[in-house]
Amino acid sequence: MPKTARFLPLRWIMLRRKASKDYEMTEIEQILSTYSQKFNAGLEQYFPVSDAPEHRAMEAMRYSLLNGGKRLRPFLLHETAALFGVGYEKAFPIAASLEMLHTYSLIHDDLPAMDNDDMRRGKPTCHKAYDEATAILAGDGLLTYAFEILNTADVSDSQKVELTLLLARNAGAQNGMIAGQVLDLYTDSHQDFANPEAVIKHTEELKTGCLLRYPCEAGAVLGNATTEEKESLIRFSRNLGIAFQITDDILDVEGDEKLVGKTLKKDKAQHKLNFVSIYGVEKARKIAENLIVEAENLLAPFGEKADKFIMLSRYFLARNH
Repeated sequence: MPKTARFLPLRWIMLRRKASKDYEMTEIEQILSTYSQKFNAGLEQYFPVSDAPEHRAMEAMRYSLLNGGKRLRPFLLHETAALFGVGYEKAFPIAASLEMLHTYSLIHDDLPAMDNDDMRRGKPTCHKAYDEATAILAGDGLLTYAFEILNTADVSDSQKVELTLLLARNAGAQNGMIAGQVLDLYTDSHQDFANPEAVIKHTEELKTGCLLRYPCEAGAVLGNATTEEKESLIRFSRNLGIAFQITDDILDVEGDEKLVGKTLKKDKAQHKLNFVSIYGVEKARKIAENLIVEAENLLAPFGEKADKFIMLSRYFLARNH
């Protein structure tokens, strides 16, 4: 029996979610909520409250980091590590460093020079709550603090080096998140591509996918996974990243601003190149669904231990915020 036979068919889940007006929290959302509470309590230890003027950037870092968020990336890292028997506490500094780096990217992404967003997670963005200079410094601070915290992890020196290099590469300007952001900005003014779908996929693999790839890679490093296991998880994360971004683009068209927590319908106004702008909502949604089916099939070698991965991948499609 195929692994995914233990779950409802993906199309049934999507139709049921679309037809239901009375939203109920799913099992994976309950798991994420419980996880987030525990994870956030751990994050607070790194940010003691201080009124000292030189700690204003630290205050802004704390504000942005603890300002909600589903904690999908650290959850994925912890679950990947758990596949190989690695406990929560051992993986926590690595997961915390990842969320710090992700938050830095959001702070900078919201700046007037980038996406110019006023709201993030239902609250004023960092540069609105403070000011642009402080927001830039807060982002810089989270980026550097992330590597400091990562290096407090109780792992071997070789693992520490590998984890540090992987995080730097996945966040970087050569083939990482920053490269994806640059490509995203480039496509705003250059849209006459011979193969726009390939350009979009590459952009999303870098911009969104790299920080979903890293938790799978990091968990595999912590668990001393085999080459084959690492490759399956990396391919899974690739599909997950593209599907996640497609869902984000669909939410920009169909979402509820109160639920999503940020200004919507900006992509169309800014003539953003994405799957929705090329194919429309329904075909884009189908592409995302196919990516998730492929991703789930890659998890077959892990058996029932990967059940939360499947629930998470389906949540990526069905989420409304």
